[in-house]
Amino acid sequence: MPANKSFSRRDRVSEQIRRELAELIRTELKDPRVGMVSITGVEVSADYAHAKVFFSSMAGREHLSSVLTGLQKAAGFLRRELGRRITIHSTPQLHFVFDESLERGADLSRLIEEAVSVSRASDASSDSTEN
Repeated sequence: MPANKSFSRRDRVSEQIRRELAELIRTELKDPRVGMVSITGVEVSADYAHAKVFFSSMAGREHLSSVLTGLQKAAGFLRRELGRRITIHSTPQLHFVFDESLERGADLSRLIEEAVSVSRASDASSDSTEN
């Protein structure tokens, strides 16, 4: 039973870190490289020493490296502010990782739309040749 309890505590800490980071980036971070960033998830290590912070950006793939650089440069500031906002034994080191799932989902949706339109066009042309 204790393993389950620590797992849920880690989930709660991860979610709290996600919410606080999103707020800090939105209101406190002044780095223009970061821009419109969404924190999509946080995974905290078992010892709470490290947090993998997943983010997505509206800037596009071509600006991803500058967004990541901006977040890495701000990691110390963000960690310090997190330490002030959340009650935890030690504030984890922040490691930023681009979350490709939203982009992949958009690509899949586009492919599905294309397949549906091709199928409709194929159905329409077969209907017209039958008449």
